[in-house]
Amino acid sequence: MKELKFDAKVEELDAVLAFLDTELESLDCPMKVQTELDLAVEELFVNIANYAYGDKTGYALMKFAELENARGVSITFVDEGMQYNPLERPDPDITLPAEQRPVGGLGIFLVKKIADEVNYNYSDGKNIFNFIKKF
Repeated sequence: MKELKFDAKVEELDAVLAFLDTELESLDCPMKVQTELDLAVEELFVNIANYAYGDKTGYALMKFAELENARGVSITFVDEGMQYNPLERPDPDITLPAEQRPVGGLGIFLVKKIADEVNYNYSDGKNIFNFIKKF
């Protein structure tokens, strides 16, 4: 498992994605999957950067691991921001026209659609969000 700690600031997004893409390229990840994972990681990291710490500054720890029993990856984000389980939020009704949908919630919906498995837990004052993608 490889991990990097980033300041939870939107300005760090390029570094987060560079870390991810380097790891995915070393596994010969298909470009379509890499693009999907970039989107999922961007959604998760930007949510941490924008909401987890309020007006304070914190961190986001990103853990990356190759799956042992299948071709794919496990990606985990850990932060010490406000406790929040995004999986408890109901999925948006995507059958409604865009102007009739409430703002927010689409990003985590996309992460759930991209990933093969998603998990959240709160432990020792930390939000831990993990997802798995096989390819």
